Amino acid sequence: MGRLFVVHLEGKIYSCKYCRTHLAVAEDIVSKSFHSRHGKAYLFSKVVNVSLGENEDRQMMTGLHTVADIFCVGCGSIVGWKYETAHEKGQKYKEGKSVLERFKLSGPDGSNYWVSSHEAHIGGSDADDV
Repeated sequence: MGRLFVVHLEGKIYSCKYCRTHLAVAEDIVSKSFHSRHGKAYLFSKVVNVSLGENEDRQMMTGLHTVADIFCVGCGSIVGWKYETAHEKGQKYKEGKSVLERFKLSGPDGSNYWVSSHEAHIGGSDADDV
């Protein structure tokens, strides 16, 4: 497999809650209005220390998107997804950006997020607004 090189970030850091690998910084949040199967999620302009899964088309709340799951390089957990292609004109701003599920993150203050019964969602994942 080879040697694993992990990027260490400075500032207000979001990390994998399972292994504490750095994933993103607060300054790169584009939107906090996204939702996933586990509750709230954040759209980031840049994430690090992740690997991409296979591209697949998914029907989400805001339409059809081509996305790839993203995995933490530290532990292999799925932590979100990356938008490769938005098939609707109004959703093009998402292309190249990544969503991290809050439930799978440790926040900048070191806290772990959890899913309350009113936050849990069943079905597709996406944002209603930016």
